[in-house]
Amino acid sequence: MKTISLLSLAPFLVLVLFACKPEVKVDVTKEVDESSAIVYDSLLASKLGADDYGMKKYVMAFLKAGPNQDQDSATAAQLQRAHLDNIFRLADEGKLAVAGPFLDGGELRGVYVFNVETVEEAKALTETDPAIQAGRLVMELHPWYGSAATMMVNDWHKKVQKKQI
Repeated sequence: MKTISLLSLAPFLVLVLFACKPEVKVDVTKEVDESSAIVYDSLLASKLGADDYGMKKYVMAFLKAGPNQDQDSATAAQLQRAHLDNIFRLADEGKLAVAGPFLDGGELRGVYVFNVETVEEAKALTETDPAIQAGRLVMELHPWYGSAATMMVNDWHKKVQKKQI
């Protein structure tokens, strides 16, 4: 009688096991969570005044049509130019994060986001605007909590602005 060792059966047993094994498909693709590629920048957060959530206090201003709209067209144009110059000055000083007009011609004329913590600070800044001084515009001020990255808008805007206002 011939004896068969288990070692001589090993290759055969492996083949039988794999042949009888149900087919299992394994997904080898890897999904990359793009948010994991973002690294917290403590220096930038500090520079922008961010809290632990990446947020900070601002004051939002809604510019409204003021009671004095009866200027002649030349005076109105001069006030608008002075108003824009004031916006650029405040932005350059880091006191104004965002500014822009509404386009529907209604009572609400525009919006500002002041880089200050209190309504009182924002009120003092609005009083430097010649259009406010002339009564052509009035501002409604509200404390606002928004992304500290809002402060980067002016720098990025300069990179995409082809013409000066």
